Amino acid sequence: MELEVKREKLVLRIGTQKYEWQIEPRYWLNPLIYVGILIVLPVLAYFFYPTLLPTLIDANLLAAIAIPLSWMTLGTGRMNFGPQFYIGAGGYAAALCSIHLGWPPPVTLLVALVVGLFFGLLMSPLAILAGGLYYTLLTLLFPLVFLELTFIFTDVFRGDVGLFGVQTMVNVGSFTLSQLITCMGALLMMLLYMFIVDKIMRSRFASSLAAINDDEEVAAAMGVNVNKMKIISFAIPATMIAVVGWFYAHYYGTFAGISYLPLAFMLKVLMVNMIGGRVQVYGNVVGGYFIAFLELLLIKLTGDLSPVLFPIVLLILLLTLPEGLFGLYRKRHYREYLPTLHVRR
Repeated sequence: MELEVKREKLVLRIGTQKYEWQIEPRYWLNPLIYVGILIVLPVLAYFFYPTLLPTLIDANLLAAIAIPLSWMTLGTGRMNFGPQFYIGAGGYAAALCSIHLGWPPPVTLLVALVVGLFFGLLMSPLAILAGGLYYTLLTLLFPLVFLELTFIFTDVFRGDVGLFGVQTMVNVGSFTLSQLITCMGALLMMLLYMFIVDKIMRSRFASSLAAINDDEEVAAAMGVNVNKMKIISFAIPATMIAVVGWFYAHYYGTFAGISYLPLAFMLKVLMVNMIGGRVQVYGNVVGGYFIAFLELLLIKLTGDLSPVLFPIVLLILLLTLPEGLFGLYRKRHYREYLPTLHVRR
C-alpha cells in the first residue's frame, strides 16, 4: 500500500488498484457550502416558518425526478416526455402492497425498485427502435394510458379518488417534526441521486454517452455498445424515478394517479430539467427549488389564476434563459463542473 499527496489530489495505491481524491478546495468547497445550505434551510423553516416545509419537500422530490431523467436523456440522446409513468408504477405498487398486504415502507421500497426496474427494462427498447417524434409521442402516451386505466379499473386504483390508508413514512407524534424528518429524507434521497449520477458523469461511461449523443454511428464504429448503453441509461433512471413514487405514497399516506400522471406534472418536471440548466445534474437542484417556490409564490399572489399563469411564466423563462439558471453560474465557474453533453433534438 502506498499513499501519495500530489498538488491537487490524494492518491492511494493498493496492489494494482489506484484510488484518487481531489483535495484542492475548488473541487469540494462550493459543493460543501451548497449542501450545507440545503440542510440548514429545513431547520430554519421548522423553527421560523413551518408551512414552508412541504414546499421544500416538493423541491427535493422534483429534483430527485429530474436528476435521473437527465441521465436518461444523456444516455439515450432523446428527451423522455413520460417520466411520471414510473412515478405512478412505483407509487401504486407501494400503496397497494401497504394497504392490502400491510407491508411497511422498507419492504414496499424493494417492491417499487423491482417494479421500476421491470418497466424500465420493458420499455428500454424504445430508446433503440424509436427516434425523434415517435419516441416523444410514445413516451408521452404511456402515462396517459396508465391514467385511463386507473379510471377503468376503479376497484384496484380507485380512479380520481386514489388509494387511501397507505402507511406513512414518518409519524413521531408532532406533525411539524414529522414534516422536518420527511424533508430531510427527501433531501437525502436527492443528494444520493446527485452523487450517483455525478460519479457516473465523471467516469469513462460518460465518455461513451457523449459519443452516443454526438453521433451514434461514429460511437458504434469506435467500439461503443450503443444498445447496451441506452438500455442501462433507460432502465436504471426509470427505477430511481419509481422510488420517488414510493416516497410520494408513504409521505402523503395516499396515492392517486390523477396527481402525477397528467401532462401538468410532466410539464413541471421537464421545466425543472430545462430551466435548471438543460439536463445539468447540479442545475436540476436549482430548477427543483426554483419551480417549487415559483409555484408557491404564484399561489400566494394570484390564487385561482396560478394554474394559468404558471405555464406562461415558465415559457417566458425558457425563452429568456436558453442555458438555464445554472448556465448563468456555469459561465463564471466553468472549471468546477463537467463539460456539457449536447442532446440531439
